[in-house]
Amino acid sequence: MSTPKKVLITGAKGNLGDKIRQHLDTAQENYDLVLIDRHEQGDSAIIQADLSIYDEAWAQHFAGIDAVVHLAAEPNPSASWNSLVKLNLDLLMNVYEAAVAKGSKRLIFASSNHTMGGYREENVVLTPNTPPKPGNPYGTTKLMGERIGKSYSERHGLSVICLRIGWTPRGENRPDEAMDNNWWWQMWLSNRDYCQVVEKAILVENVPFAVLNAMSNNTGMKWDLSDTRRILGYEPQDNAYAQKK
Repeated sequence: MSTPKKVLITGAKGNLGDKIRQHLDTAQENYDLVLIDRHEQGDSAIIQADLSIYDEAWAQHFAGIDAVVHLAAEPNPSASWNSLVKLNLDLLMNVYEAAVAKGSKRLIFASSNHTMGGYREENVVLTPNTPPKPGNPYGTTKLMGERIGKSYSERHGLSVICLRIGWTPRGENRPDEAMDNNWWWQMWLSNRDYCQVVEKAILVENVPFAVLNAMSNNTGMKWDLSDTRRILGYEPQDNAYAQKK
């Protein structure tokens, strides 16, 4: 049996963290998971830590990690700057620092569709190379996270893959729960497509840095998946409109 990939998930008790944890626990590949969250919620597998304050006690867990899946963040797009600065910038910098200091090989950053939210009313194809246009402070912090990742990749050799994750509600995540607006339908990301794109980002080789769209194969969407398919081998299985009631 091959040596298991060692994967560290921050925000492991959150919506996205729980989905990818469950997937990797049952995946065909063998994974050794390190799970960090600020609230352990009675889960003995969770390492409880406040990543917004750098501490060697939690940073040591980044040693020997093949891929950090960084999901810990302020999840509310309407959050205050105070919360965004603490959880989406200070915390993020600490995670990048720990990954480099302890020799992690890759960091997968949960960026967001909100980096392009300013295009919501425009008829334009959204590729990773389309000039960014955040629609709110939340999207601005996610864009900053991408650019910080580019810097860490170039200066420290850390492989960084930034996924601009689409609309992925909690739980079963059915597209008929979405708001009645094509913007939300077109950027929906199903649970299995989300897990596929993250796992492929864990396994892909020879990617120094990339920013990639992460949506399902939704009919007529603005989001271009060509780079995600080419670089990761991503093949989305779901389409919001095919499931719309």
